[in-house]
Amino acid sequence: MSDKQEQYINSLKKIKEVEENAQKEIENHRKEISEKISQLDPDLKKAIALANTEGEKLLESSIEQSRKKAKAETEKIIEEAKTKAENISSQITPQNTEEIIDILLKGVE
Repeated sequence: MSDKQEQYINSLKKIKEVEENAQKEIENHRKEISEKISQLDPDLKKAIALANTEGEKLLESSIEQSRKKAKAETEKIIEEAKTKAENISSQITPQNTEEIIDILLKGVE
């Protein structure tokens, strides 16, 4: 063989060797990434489950606060209505009663 052919063959061997080394590095890097993803997966699942639990607790708390607020407002409205009813009934005097009866009786005649 001539020197040029040997140089060409050596160049091809070096290229092949570099390609194989690069392929090995790529494969090793791919394995490392795959392992890291596998390690992260359980942590991500735990984080998602924890976030769901926290969200449910927050929702329940919000609902309970809304119920308490609605109950307090309802009780306030009922108390105001009772007070107004008492004020109206205390304003009726015997004289007012006679006038009301007279008015009603006039309507019957």
